[in-house]
Amino acid sequence: MTEPTTWDPTAPGILRLPSGRLLRGRGLSRPLTPGPLPTFGFYLLGRPPKTVDWPSRWVRWPDFRLPADRADAADAFREAWERSATERVELACAGGHGRTGTALACIAVLDGVPAAEAVAYVREHYDRHAVETPWQRKFVERLGR
Repeated sequence: MTEPTTWDPTAPGILRLPSGRLLRGRGLSRPLTPGPLPTFGFYLLGRPPKTVDWPSRWVRWPDFRLPADRADAADAFREAWERSATERVELACAGGHGRTGTALACIAVLDGVPAAEAVAYVREHYDRHAVETPWQRKFVERLGR
C-alpha cells in the first residue's frame, strides 16, 4: 500500500483550509510528532535550519518579527499553498505559534479566507496562540489589499 500524500486531518498541528487542503504547523523546539514525515517543509527562522530528510525551503524570519524579505516570503506562501494540494507540507518556526501562525494565516488568505478574518481562522482551527505580535497581525491583514 502506498503512503497517502496528504496529512491525517485529525493529527496534531494540522490546519484544514476552506478548500480542504491540509498543512501542518509545528514548533521545531518540540519533538517531531508520530506519523508520516513531510514531503516538503518551510522553515521560518532567523538563521538557516538544521538539515532535514525531506526537501525544504528556508524563509529568513527573525523571532517576533516579520520576514526579512517579504517578496520571498510571499513566494514561499504561494508555493506552500500550491504544494499542499498534493503533498504533506509542513511550516515550522521555533515555537510553532508566531511565525508559523502568521504564515498559516497568509496561506489561508490565498485559499480564500478574508484577510481581516485569517488570524481568527488560524487561531480557531490550528492554535489559539497563533500570530503573536500586532505587526504579524497587520502583515496578514495587508495581504488582502
